[in-house]
Amino acid sequence: MRIMGLDYGEKTVGVAISDALLLTAQPVETIVRERPTKLRKTYQRLEELIQENEVEKIVLGKPLNMNGTEGERVERTTEFKETLEKRTGLVIEFMDERLTTVEADRILSETGVAASGRKEYIDKMAAAIILQAYLDSQPGQ
Repeated sequence: MRIMGLDYGEKTVGVAISDALLLTAQPVETIVRERPTKLRKTYQRLEELIQENEVEKIVLGKPLNMNGTEGERVERTTEFKETLEKRTGLVIEFMDERLTTVEADRILSETGVAASGRKEYIDKMAAAIILQAYLDSQPGQ
């Protein structure tokens, strides 16, 4: 069994997948779409990754405001979650994603990735941070 982590954004979806032992999260890819409302290819790619990696659960970043309240982004993310649940039949759990993009940027900076090149990696790295936080929060981990 593997778990997929997702960082859903207006133009991209960062994807990470756990190892088979559910100990670590690895960034996999960033799915880019032309327009925020064009999700058909995004869902198709996620379904391919789910099959290829034998994913049995998904953890999706919940974009809460810094004060913990829900805003418009949570509403769009919830719609994405509900559609993905219907398409895949998998359980999707929310995980607080506050500051994950900031943390991903810091990690990339510390590992020597130039600021100009971080855009390519930041969303999948944020997905890995979301997934790793989830894995670390599970009993027995």
